[in-house]
Amino acid sequence: MAYHLSLSLLLSLLLFTYFPSNSQSKQFCEAGIGYDEVGCGISSSSTKLLIKGGTVVNAHHQEIADVYVKDGIIVAVKPNLKVGDDVKVIDATGKFVMPGGIDPHTHLAMEALNTESVDDFFSGQAAALAGGTTMHIDFVIPVNGSLIAGLEAYEKKAKKSCMDYGFHMVITKFDDIVSRDMEIMVKEKGINSFKFFLAYKGVLMVNDELLLEGLKRCKSLGALAMVHAENGDAVFEGQKRMIQLGITGPEGHALSRPPLLEGEATARAIRLAGFVNTPLYVVHVMSIDAMEEIAKARKSGQRVVGEPVVSGLALDDSGLWDSDFTTASKYVMSPPIRASGHGKALQDALSNGVLQLVGTDHCVFNSTQKAFGIDDFRKIPNGVNGIEERMHLVWDLMVESGQISVTDYVRVTSTECARIFNIYPRKGAIIAGSDADIIILNPNSTFEINARSHHSRTDTNVYEGRRGKGKVEVTIAGGRVVWENNELKVVPGSGKYIEMAPFSYLFSGIDRADASYLSSLNAPVKRFKSTT
Repeated sequence: MAYHLSLSLLLSLLLFTYFPSNSQSKQFCEAGIGYDEVGCGISSSSTKLLIKGGTVVNAHHQEIADVYVKDGIIVAVKPNLKVGDDVKVIDATGKFVMPGGIDPHTHLAMEALNTESVDDFFSGQAAALAGGTTMHIDFVIPVNGSLIAGLEAYEKKAKKSCMDYGFHMVITKFDDIVSRDMEIMVKEKGINSFKFFLAYKGVLMVNDELLLEGLKRCKSLGALAMVHAENGDAVFEGQKRMIQLGITGPEGHALSRPPLLEGEATARAIRLAGFVNTPLYVVHVMSIDAMEEIAKARKSGQRVVGEPVVSGLALDDSGLWDSDFTTASKYVMSPPIRASGHGKALQDALSNGVLQLVGTDHCVFNSTQKAFGIDDFRKIPNGVNGIEERMHLVWDLMVESGQISVTDYVRVTSTECARIFNIYPRKGAIIAGSDADIIILNPNSTFEINARSHHSRTDTNVYEGRRGKGKVEVTIAGGRVVWENNELKVVPGSGKYIEMAPFSYLFSGIDRADASYLSSLNAPVKRFKSTT
C-alpha cells in the first residue's frame, strides 16, 4: 500500500479489512477506527475510574470494596472510597469485580497449510476484550528455524494490538545458533517459555534428542518448557490407516489420533523433563489419558503444569460425525475434542487441582479455509474459537455448577497464568499497584453464543447456540473501559507487549533437588588398578 494514502482512508481500509459486514460491526466504531478524540473516542474516556460497591475477588480472598483506578494502575482497594468529581463512577453493586482474564494459549494470524488463521492481533484481541480477557500469550513460530526472524515477523503482526500480550517461542530445531537465540529471547526479549511439538511430523515435530537438548537449555535459562503432547509418528500412521479405510471426513481426524497417543506423549515428555529436572507445562490437555499422567507426576512431586482448554472442558466429539461437512470441520483441532466423559473428567481435574489453568488454543479458520480438506481430513486447518467465550463458559461450567469457588475462578482464568509466567502481581490481581485490567461480571445475567454476534472474524462457532449464566458486563483494559453496554471501543496499536522474566516460582528448589540427586549417587567409586 502506498505511503501517500491519507490517514483517514488508510484507517477506513483497515476497518473494512478487520471485520465482516454483519450485525457485529455495529459494536465497533462506525465512523472509522479512532485515535485521540476522534472515531472510537477511547482517548476521551476518563483516566480516573471508581468501581463502587462490588465484590472484589482475588485468587485467595474476596471482599466488598471500591476500586480506584488512575492512569491505568489500581491505586486503592477499600470500602467507601471518596474521590473527586472528575472520576467516572461505575456501580458494581451485586456484581463481581475480578482481574481480567489471561489466556495462556492463542494462535493469532498463524500460518498453516498455506493459509492464515482469520483472527489477527486486532480482531482476535477485540473478541477477547468483549469476553473479559485482557491479556493473552501467543506462540511465535520460527521462520526456517530462526527464532530472531520469527520474533520479527510476530512483532509486525502485533503492531495492531488493542490489548496487552506476551509471547511464547516455538522450537523446531536445535543447534548452537538456536541455543544462543534462546538466551537472547530470555534475557533481551522478555520471552520465558519455549514450546516443543511432539506432533505434526515433517512440519513442527521434534524428536526426543532435540527435546532433551531443549529441556536442558530451558533449565539453564530459567525458561518454562511447554509441550504439545501427541505421538507424531503414530498419528502419521493413524492418518494413513484412516485413508486406507476410506475414512476421509472430519471424523477421521479424531480416529487417527486417539487418546492413548496423547497419553503416551504426555508420559514421555514428563519422564524426560523429570530426567533433566526442569518444570514442564503440558498444553491443551484433552483426554483422561494425558490428565492421569499429569496427576501421577504431580503426586510424586514433579513440577508439571496441566492446561485444559475450554473446548475440551465444554464439548464432546459428536460434532465431528455431523453429516454436514461445514459443521463437522469446524470442530477439527489437535489434540481432538474427545468422546463424552473426557470433558467431565477434565472438569473434575481442574476443580481438584490436578490441572491448573484454562486456555483456549484459539486458532480460527473460516468455513472456506476448512473446506480445503473436504476430501481429505489431513488438509483441514486445525483450530477452534474460544478467546471470547472462555470466561463465560468457565463460569457457567465450573462456578455456576458448584464445582469451583469464585476465588478459584479467578485463579484458573487469570492469577495462575500470571504466576506461572512471572507477571504477578502486575497482572492477575486487583491490588494497589497492579495494572487496571478488570472485569465486572454479573452472576445473574445470561449469555448466548452464536456466530452472528461474536466478534471473531470466523463465520462459525463451535459453541453455537450455547446459553449460560454469568456475563461479563464491563471490561477495563489498561484503565480504560473498552466493553460496556454491549459496546466495544478499541483502538489498534493501543496494546502493550508485556515482557516476562525467567525463573518463575516453578523453579524454586530446583537447585536443591539437583544437589540432593548428586549427593545420592555414591559415585564415582574410587577403584585401585590391578598391579598384576
